[in-house]
Amino acid sequence: MVIVDYGVGNLGSIQNMLTRLGAIVEITSDPRVIERASKLILPGVGAFDAGMGQLIRSGLKSTLDDAALVRKIPIAGICLGMQLMTESSEEGTTPGLGWVAAKAIRFNPDSDEIVKVPHMGWNTVTLAKNSPVLQFVDKDARFYFVHSYFVRCENAGDVLLRAQHGLTAFDAAFQNENLYGFQFHPEKSHRFGKALLRGFVEMV
Repeated sequence: MVIVDYGVGNLGSIQNMLTRLGAIVEITSDPRVIERASKLILPGVGAFDAGMGQLIRSGLKSTLDDAALVRKIPIAGICLGMQLMTESSEEGTTPGLGWVAAKAIRFNPDSDEIVKVPHMGWNTVTLAKNSPVLQFVDKDARFYFVHSYFVRCENAGDVLLRAQHGLTAFDAAFQNENLYGFQFHPEKSHRFGKALLRGFVEMV
């Protein structure tokens, strides 16, 4: 399994949790290693345009496109990584990878709501559909979020988990064939995140 290093994200904590699950994990920006990977993690924190800019400058976009759309290996996008897998974001003007029919939208709470942006902290999720990646996740699972923008899938069938912040319901995770996106941080979500990543590691 490979964690893609394009200069954005907390890679070490993801690697540590995967290693504790028994996975053999490599952090790399080498396209030759990525081309041989059986599974990929696309992490990310920060702004959308900056993340896409880093990804483009890394020279890895075509290699990742091939892995996602031609080889169709399992790829998990985490936080900004999930948003980069979509078509675009209200946060910027740079097109996303476009692997999933979705867009990233800013939280815009009603003036009467007492909610903060960014959405930061623990939150529960509700199941939208079953998936092998969730096979070890408890029904009462909660995850750690840090984000001001959320993904809205165009196809309801792509939504894996939903969550709510104030009056806004949003897509907390998606799955489109081999492509998985998680708006929360599994590596910061203790046993719940560990269970989720175990599902990704053990998924055939």
